Amino acid sequence: MMSVASGPQGAVSVESGQWLTLTGCKRVLVVVHTEVYGQRLRDLLSLLESDLRIQVAFTMAPHAFNQGAERSLPDRLGSVIPWEEAVRTDFDLALAAGAQGTERLRAPLIRLPHGAGHMKLSRLDDDRDPGAPRTVGGLGRRYLMRNGTVVPRVLALAHREDLDVLAHTCPEALPAAEVVGDAAHDRIMASLPLRSRYRRALGLRPGQKLVLVSSTWGRGSSFNRLDALLPRLLAELPRREYRIAVTVHPNVWSGHGDWQVRAWLAVLRRRGVLVIPPQADWRAPLIAADWVMGDHGSVTLYATLTPAAILLTRFPEADVRPGSPGAELARTAPALSPAHPLSQQLAYAAAEYPAAEYARIAARISSEPGRFHRNMRRVIYRLLGLGEPAYPTMTRPLPTPGARRARGRRSAGGAS
Repeated sequence: MMSVASGPQGAVSVESGQWLTLTGCKRVLVVVHTEVYGQRLRDLLSLLESDLRIQVAFTMAPHAFNQGAERSLPDRLGSVIPWEEAVRTDFDLALAAGAQGTERLRAPLIRLPHGAGHMKLSRLDDDRDPGAPRTVGGLGRRYLMRNGTVVPRVLALAHREDLDVLAHTCPEALPAAEVVGDAAHDRIMASLPLRSRYRRALGLRPGQKLVLVSSTWGRGSSFNRLDALLPRLLAELPRREYRIAVTVHPNVWSGHGDWQVRAWLAVLRRRGVLVIPPQADWRAPLIAADWVMGDHGSVTLYATLTPAAILLTRFPEADVRPGSPGAELARTAPALSPAHPLSQQLAYAAAEYPAAEYARIAARISSEPGRFHRNMRRVIYRLLGLGEPAYPTMTRPLPTPGARRARGRRSAGGAS
């Protein structure tokens, strides 16, 4: 039996099982490429809790946005294996939300999506396949196949519509595809009743409104034009009536560096803007928001699940899959105007809230609403060759902002 054990200087290596208390466990490897991918995978970890038949290890795979990925690891020392060691080791199952390097893994792989709606097209300057036509991010052959073989044993999809997309982009992967739903969708829905609690935790006073500015990464993102948008918010929206929060895609933090992004936003923070750090869960502020001003990122699409009115700040149509939920949202949500007062535009977006249209778009995020954990556990245990635990899965509401940090402070230094 080979297993995870601590090595010199706190490093983790794969050693003989002679030092273990529990032996014969099925070994699951969680592969984290970026902070976003790691956040996605964390929603799976509750499915592996309390089962003494399973041992979980983590590794960080190479990626251009690797910086910051470590923050998404729930255990940064005890069970993290260096990548080069992980690819030399046999595991019973691997879980990943990205593609890079996964063909090297010695384990059946479950691949999950790392965003909502498979909206984005592959980058024009993607150097993995120079000159190739653009495909759907995450669903093209370049993401799913190596040397003529489909890499994932199971390709987890959120919606039945994704099967139709896959039939065009990589039909070879259809036998591996399983529609399981969307964990972020389910956790947002389970957390909507806690909206008032989240608002209090974010410091909103009674009657104060929250405007959440959301940005994905890249040249077509809101962050690329943030220097024009945020000064307007500060100048035009009275602080007594409005609180402004900003959530920026972790790839921006990774690509430019944490210090640099904080420095760019420092004046705004001093003016009272709430900057949500990349390691924080963006879903509670999303639920708390009265308005979401966003681009073509997943956060804007998830806003259709909440009571927030939506204003589109940017929408690079050429980078979005035609027919996707995001493309439909761009045809439905009002677009921010540079020529009209923001307060009037916010009032318009709230008054003209297209509830039926947003509900239809939201329904395209998951065709298995509320069933992600049930479906995903079934897939995991099938590949592990184990019977499922004899209790139902549960979708947990999101923690109150700041609660996780407070728990960490209370527990620091107390364990032995």
